[in-house]
Amino acid sequence: MSIARLLARRAAPFVPAFAAALSLSILANVSAHAEAAYPQKPITWVVPYTPGGTNDNVARIVTKRLSEKTGQPVVLEYKPGAGGTLGAGFVAAAAPDGYTLLNTSIGNLAIAPQLMPVKFDPFRDLVPVAYIGNSLATVAVNPRVPAQTLPQLIAYARAHPGQLTFSSSGNGTPGHLAGELLKQTANIDIRHVPYKGSAPAVADVVAGHVDIVFDPLSAQFIRQGKLRALAYFGGSRAPDMPNVPSIRESGVKDWEDSLAGAFFITAPRGVPPEVLAKLRQLIGEILDEPDTRAALARVQVDVQRLTPEQTSQRIRQVHDIAARVATSGALAAN
Repeated sequence: MSIARLLARRAAPFVPAFAAALSLSILANVSAHAEAAYPQKPITWVVPYTPGGTNDNVARIVTKRLSEKTGQPVVLEYKPGAGGTLGAGFVAAAAPDGYTLLNTSIGNLAIAPQLMPVKFDPFRDLVPVAYIGNSLATVAVNPRVPAQTLPQLIAYARAHPGQLTFSSSGNGTPGHLAGELLKQTANIDIRHVPYKGSAPAVADVVAGHVDIVFDPLSAQFIRQGKLRALAYFGGSRAPDMPNVPSIRESGVKDWEDSLAGAFFITAPRGVPPEVLAKLRQLIGEILDEPDTRAALARVQVDVQRLTPEQTSQRIRQVHDIAARVATSGALAAN
């Protein structure tokens, strides 16, 4: 046997191993390149409520910086309706490529799907990208309502059952659930008036068409003297309302602060891991910026960094609270 043939025979067993290693190396390089290159085109950022509400305010703050950091347009697309589930369903059915994202509120994943038929499963069809933060909401009333404190409001509602109304940004939203929970815990009868977003819900309380609202967006009208704050919920002491007590401090037992709401970003299940990693890196950097935190604080959102697993747990927590209230028969789509 020639030396050349002997060397070839000895080298042959090493060829498959070398080819496999080369393939893995190529795949790793492709994956790293995909992560580094993302995004290569405009991103559609779905807002599932009407413009002007807290969800929209959060989206504008985050997407402006994301566009600046990536050099790609981030296009806000409004798809309101059905407690935010229309927008969520649209994103759940979108291509899982990282170019269609949902500016999620806790209500359209944890609450609304229990009240109405939806074409998606919030736990199976969507994946958390990044948690943005918790809302700080207030129980606010039109100044003509004869109550200066939450206990006075409760006493008035008991003396006038069915006469007071409260607005929310829609059926199945945190404001809706907060109102229903107060009805249960305080044993009062107030009527729900749903809207298609926070902006019209708060505006009609300012105008006097509705009496009460449970929403972060009310803060700006409280500062202007157009609404009266009776209590806050969702976080530590309200920075702009130092003399306003929390709902628990006002004597309401078994209150759930998580009903103030929360905001996070989700994507269709199946987005490549390297794209998710790049998204999480970019948004994490944005949320660490002092200017971003200050801008979000101005719209009553307290930035909180949670892992995707912790975000899923938070969704499940509010889902279970909503299920408990819904089982009682109080939570119903109007």
